[in-house]
Amino acid sequence: MNINLVMTAITPGIALAIMIYLIDRYDREPIWLLIKTFLGGALVVIPTIFLQTFLSAFNVFSGLLGIAYISFVIAGFSEEFLKRIVVMKVAFNHPSFDERLDGIVYCVIASLGFATIENIMYVVFRYPEVAHVGLFRAILSVPAHMLFGITMGYYLSLAKFCFDDKTKLRFYRKSLVMPMMLHGTFNFILLSEDGFLILIFIPYVIYLWKVNLRKLKKYYKESKMINTSLYDGEMYGTDCRGED
Repeated sequence: MNINLVMTAITPGIALAIMIYLIDRYDREPIWLLIKTFLGGALVVIPTIFLQTFLSAFNVFSGLLGIAYISFVIAGFSEEFLKRIVVMKVAFNHPSFDERLDGIVYCVIASLGFATIENIMYVVFRYPEVAHVGLFRAILSVPAHMLFGITMGYYLSLAKFCFDDKTKLRFYRKSLVMPMMLHGTFNFILLSEDGFLILIFIPYVIYLWKVNLRKLKKYYKESKMINTSLYDGEMYGTDCRGED
């Protein structure tokens, strides 16, 4: 096994995981719980492969419809669904998940665990002779998983801290549907190899960064307020405020 390729594959995910840990500066999550979430995201790659194989059997479509099925169902649904399960099982009900920024932190960490193993599969085993694969995935694919995780965590936190059951369920559904749609669109543009769609790929990536950094910044400021003297004790409530 090429150690240089392994390092190329694992560095982006670990670097971004450290970054999100450092961003959560006012009430950092337990290291052991973050590691457990990261490893859970990594291990869930195995059931994802089986689920994707099962879902592939139902792809009876051709052309762009077939690509859409691959992008939104086989990739988008299966990966985001199982990453969310990791967060729900490991962190969602843990006492440390006590503010809305935590949802983003845990979902990003699980997503980066998944992305790291996926990156190893592509960079080390599938395309070891293609030098630009590692660079392409470090710049686009691994950060994309982080951005999908931000979206998931944003809505998962809204669900956790909402006391209205109907609204809670709506946010919980959006915590899967929204990252699934973003993920599917990302894959669909690339897999379509359509000239027009490829032209909008970079604008779409810029959109992903802009929207998700706004969500992250919003919860970061909220965390700062909660953990400093600025907090007035009325951040969360039955009105479930906070959705964009």
